[in-house]
Amino acid sequence: MQTDEKLTGLRPFYVMEVTARSKLVEASGRSVMHMESGEPGAPPAPRVREAVAAALELPQHYTHSAGQIELRRALVDYYREQHGASVDPESIVVTMGSSSGFILAFLGAFGPGAKIAVTRPGYPAYLNTLDALGMHAVEIPVTAAAGWRLSAADVEAAYAREKFDGLLFASPANPTGAAVTREALKEIVEVCARLGVQFISDEIYHGLDYRAPSVSALEFTDDAIIINSFSKYYCMTGWRVGWMVLPERFNRRTNILQQNLFIAAPTLSQIAGRVALGEREYSEQQKAQYAVNRHVLAEGLAQFGLASANEGDGAFYAYIDFSRFTNDSLNFCMQMLDEVGVAATPGIDFDRRNGNRFVRFSYAGTRATIDEGLNRIGDFLRGR
Repeated sequence: MQTDEKLTGLRPFYVMEVTARSKLVEASGRSVMHMESGEPGAPPAPRVREAVAAALELPQHYTHSAGQIELRRALVDYYREQHGASVDPESIVVTMGSSSGFILAFLGAFGPGAKIAVTRPGYPAYLNTLDALGMHAVEIPVTAAAGWRLSAADVEAAYAREKFDGLLFASPANPTGAAVTREALKEIVEVCARLGVQFISDEIYHGLDYRAPSVSALEFTDDAIIINSFSKYYCMTGWRVGWMVLPERFNRRTNILQQNLFIAAPTLSQIAGRVALGEREYSEQQKAQYAVNRHVLAEGLAQFGLASANEGDGAFYAYIDFSRFTNDSLNFCMQMLDEVGVAATPGIDFDRRNGNRFVRFSYAGTRATIDEGLNRIGDFLRGR
C-alpha cells in the first residue's frame, strides 16, 4: 500500500465540491453547463413514475432487509434474460445505491485491515470508503496507451508486487469509460480465482456499453460479488437504490450488516426499480442520445488540440489530458466554472498521482448542454 501521507487518507469528493460551487454561480444569475456529474438528464421512465405515484396512496413500511421479494425475483429474471446466469433470490440484497453496496461488500467479505486492489484512475469513493473502514487500497495503474483497460497480466503483476485480498473492478469504468472484452473479463476472473483473490464486479454502468453487450462476471463464476444500481442506465440517481449478488458464504453476514447499518433500501425506490427493469426500451432511447453526445463531445474537444479526446467504450464520460493547458486540474476546473460557466470534474478526483493533468466531462446531459459547453470551453481555452 502507498504510505505517502500525500496519497492516503480521506479526500473530498471533488465533483460534489464543483457542483456546490456551480450552485453559487447559478444563484448569482448566471447559467452553468453541467458536465461534471454522472447524472442522466432524463427522468425515470413514465411507467416508473406512474407506479410510484400510485404507491404513494399506500403506507410505506420497511421492506425485508434484503429487499422486496418481488424486486429480487425480477432481478433473477434480469440475469437469466440478459446474461444467461442463474441467480438465487436469496443471494440478492437490495441496497441504498451502489454506495452502500461497497460498504456491505467490504465488511461482509473481508476482515479488518484487508487490502483491496482498485484501478488508478478510478472511482474516488473506492479509496475513501476503504480508508474510512480501516482497510487499504492497492492501486493498479492503467494507462491511456492500453485504452485505460485492466488486464489479467496487470492483476498478476500487481499481486506479485504486493499481495491483496480482493479486487474491485468496473467495466465500463468511471472516469475513463473503458470496458474490457468478454474474454478479458473472463481472464481477470480466472486469475483472481487462481490467486485466491475475491473478485468484486462493479457493474453500475452495465447497459451503457457502445461497442458490445455488457458482460457480467456471473457469466463466468458464481463466486464473484456483484454490485449494480438503478442510478445510471435507468436514470434514477437520486432514488438511491441498487443491488448486490453474493456468493452463498457471504449471505448471512451481509444481511446482518444490512439490517444494522441500513435496515432496508427505500420502499418507494424499490417499487420504482422493479418497474424500471421492464422499461429497457426507454433506457435504450436515453443511451442512443448519450451515444450522439459522446461523438459530438469527442469531436469538439479534439478541435482544441486535445489528443486524448476520443470516444470511450461505455458509461458517459470523457477523461481528457489537459496538460497542454494546465498542471493543476482542480484550479483549472474552478476557473472554467467561474469564468465561462462550465462545470467539469478535476482528474485528481480519480487519480491522486497524475490526475492533475486530466479533466473528466460527463455527456449524460442534453445535446444542448454539450453544444453550449463546447462553445464556452473554446472561449476559455482561447485565452490560454
